[in-house]
Amino acid sequence: MFERIKGIIADKLSVNEGDITLEASFIEDLGADSLDIVELIMALEDELEMEIPDDVAEGFVTVGDVVEYLKEHSEE
Repeated sequence: MFERIKGIIADKLSVNEGDITLEASFIEDLGADSLDIVELIMALEDELEMEIPDDVAEGFVTVGDVVEYLKEHSEE
């Protein structure tokens, strides 16, 4: 799951996959802004065929937050 998500993050945020760790902050470490994060969430929803509620997505700070949520709520 992490590897798949890492690829989507690298593509959407134009960062090197090597820079993406579970502890990486989207804003501070990966240089994302709020629009980047919205686009990333939409890409994850499309790729994983699921919906992530806005109130949940607003709480995502690190890559680990996203991975943990998707592990708990994905059917994979």
